[in-house]
Amino acid sequence: MSERDDMKGCCTPSRGSGEPAQNPPAFAPDVAPSRDNMQQIPGGSFDMGGEDADGFPADGEGPIRSVETASFLIDSCAVTTSEFARFVERTGYVTDAERYGWSFVFAAAVHPAAFGHIMDGRLPGTPWWLAVKGACWKCPDGPGSDWRDRPDHPVVHVSWNDAQAFASACGRRLPTEAEWEKAARGGRNQSRFPWGDELEPDGRHMCNVWQGRFPTDNTAADGFLMTAPVRSFEPNGYGLYNTAGNVWEWCNDGWSPVWHVEETTATRVNPVGPSNDEAKVIRGGSYLCHASYCNRYRLSARTFNSPDSSAANTGFRCAL
Repeated sequence: MSERDDMKGCCTPSRGSGEPAQNPPAFAPDVAPSRDNMQQIPGGSFDMGGEDADGFPADGEGPIRSVETASFLIDSCAVTTSEFARFVERTGYVTDAERYGWSFVFAAAVHPAAFGHIMDGRLPGTPWWLAVKGACWKCPDGPGSDWRDRPDHPVVHVSWNDAQAFASACGRRLPTEAEWEKAARGGRNQSRFPWGDELEPDGRHMCNVWQGRFPTDNTAADGFLMTAPVRSFEPNGYGLYNTAGNVWEWCNDGWSPVWHVEETTATRVNPVGPSNDEAKVIRGGSYLCHASYCNRYRLSARTFNSPDSSAANTGFRCAL
């Protein structure tokens, strides 16, 4: 395995607590599911996966295969902090980060008031991730920071469990990985990004990823040091924003790098992924991705995390 094939931890740190993940409550929605701010994705087949020369074969990015999905609805944007705040106010939900008492924050983003809350120890090979006591969706950079300062940014420090609970309360669900990729591609066939094959066509910034030398120098040439508002940059052909960069997004599927390789009805027609309660798929990359280190902001890129893990670069959007 090459060094680049072993870079999953740079993307999304795992809690690695050894404690069992909580089962998210099955909320009964108190209103009919709203279709506001959702886009209709047509049914039919598309070419899923990729074989990019700079990809990560060990992640199971390939093979390129024709996959069919039924028509579905998906959020135009990742769920925002203000939307998540309304959910918490209505249900009293407590996130995994709050339950454990800490979450991962990028070192350069830790709020000055939170320096005394940094826990001992760092993840091997990824010193830029710090476990910070009190970091959660309400305090995204640790104690002293406030979600109200970024109400239109994607909610972060949400686990797969938390995303499932939110979706359930809204009468929605998490998208399958196939649905996520089909929607993220915006109707394009096998392009590297939602807008084409060049990261910065004609010098234009099309997404929020790391600019400069990772992890020490972020020039913020794209306009953002960390997360960006959910409607930043141009939407793709289906009207979805930020399906490359900004924050990783949870999918419903369990993780496997090989489950989808065999051509069967289960893997090619409305696939829901393998049964795996220990790791769940995340897609789309984040503001920490960079071509020199972890270029998983490509449309075919994929990785995973445990369902109770949370970090400052992971969020979600819902489907229906």
